[in-house]
Amino acid sequence: MDTLTSIKVFRQVVESGSFVSASERLDLSTAMVSKHVMHIEKRIGVRLLNRNSRKLSLTEPGRVYFERCKNVLDDLEQTELELASLSTVPRGTLRITCPSWFAQQRFADLMAGLRRRHPEILVDVSFEDRLVDLVEEGFDLALRVTSKADSLSSELIARPIRPLPFYGVASREYLERHGAPRSPEDLVHHDCVAVGSGQSWTFTGPTGRKEVPARVVMRYRSLAGVANAVAAGVGLAPLPGIVFEDPAFKDVLVPVLSDYPLESPTLYVVYASRKYLPLKIRAFIDFIFESISKMPVINPARLGIGAAATDRGESPTSARLMIRSFQRRNDASIK
Repeated sequence: MDTLTSIKVFRQVVESGSFVSASERLDLSTAMVSKHVMHIEKRIGVRLLNRNSRKLSLTEPGRVYFERCKNVLDDLEQTELELASLSTVPRGTLRITCPSWFAQQRFADLMAGLRRRHPEILVDVSFEDRLVDLVEEGFDLALRVTSKADSLSSELIARPIRPLPFYGVASREYLERHGAPRSPEDLVHHDCVAVGSGQSWTFTGPTGRKEVPARVVMRYRSLAGVANAVAAGVGLAPLPGIVFEDPAFKDVLVPVLSDYPLESPTLYVVYASRKYLPLKIRAFIDFIFESISKMPVINPARLGIGAAATDRGESPTSARLMIRSFQRRNDASIK
């Protein structure tokens, strides 16, 4: 049995607090994790852990051994990263986490472009709507979307890429039944779908940021779920412009309240440290900045969408001008 591997397993057991948790993080069986720890104890002739049915604790020799091993493993990891950063070709597995609604064709096209440029990078993407601990869970970086920069951990490096415009969205079927809201204040009279615990929509304008209460009738824990609920005619919701490119929604969803810009969150790339940054991470960051900066902002008007939102009394010409004005403001914010 490899001693270095056993040491890494022992460290994970201590940091996780149990054999079961360590086995899940290391993708090993609980029995194998136990064998690795026993291998070390047998090799050095000292019991490292006190075990009972409820918890583990370090023995005194175990505490000393853990601290020494932790330092050795940290030094080894830093050395490997430093040497990898000297490589001339980005290579290796790159683990990325991003929101579930990124699982769209545009993101797939982006990753195809990365593959063509850096064929020796194997991208492992996890789409999930939770705040992943990059260090604890072994991710190289994250793509995160937020309108509050201070919500990002101060212990991580967070670089803004660009704003992502959101639009008020409804299904054609919903508008035929209920009509379109004429102002943000009308939201209290319309059914709305929220992501998470949201209870309001946030608009921006000459007077600044304004939160408007919404009548929430359904909640989803993922933005992708919200888009499906809106398409089913459940109610209105603020959604990213990318939904209008999805073939499943293209002839179903239309923008509402186009003359009242919603607050646009910002896309960030987040990673653990600038020190000894592996070439695969640096290559991805450079590629993502270069590629996304060239992408046009998605606008429903450019996709021929929007007329249905004016069916309840708004002038089609006026609505198109409002959407174009909104687009110009977003374009200016990205430059």
